[in-house]
Amino acid sequence: MLGHLNQSVYHELLEEGRIALIADLMRRVGEEHVNVGYVVAHVDLDYHGEVRKDHGEVDVVARVGTSSVELEHEVRLPDGRIAASGKTVLVAWDPATRAKRPLSKGERAALG
Repeated sequence: MLGHLNQSVYHELLEEGRIALIADLMRRVGEEHVNVGYVVAHVDLDYHGEVRKDHGEVDVVARVGTSSVELEHEVRLPDGRIAASGKTVLVAWDPATRAKRPLSKGERAALG
């Protein structure tokens, strides 16, 4: 109604970025991690400007922290302006035990 994306769509954009990042991480770690995953423990998002349909595609930029799986992210407009920024904390997850798990050496190496 206001001509820009609803706040919930920003979270969908961040999810798409996280999925791409995790897929790349799994490729680098290898076959030993086929049945493991990550869950979102925290999301913090600040809105700096609107994203309209006429902006076309936006970029989701993520940086991985060095001592934890904490992603700093930005939603950038085609002209480079930042529309939103924040952080997401991911927890390594074991689907068999339905609980958190420690990061493996391979994961730590791929994240570093």
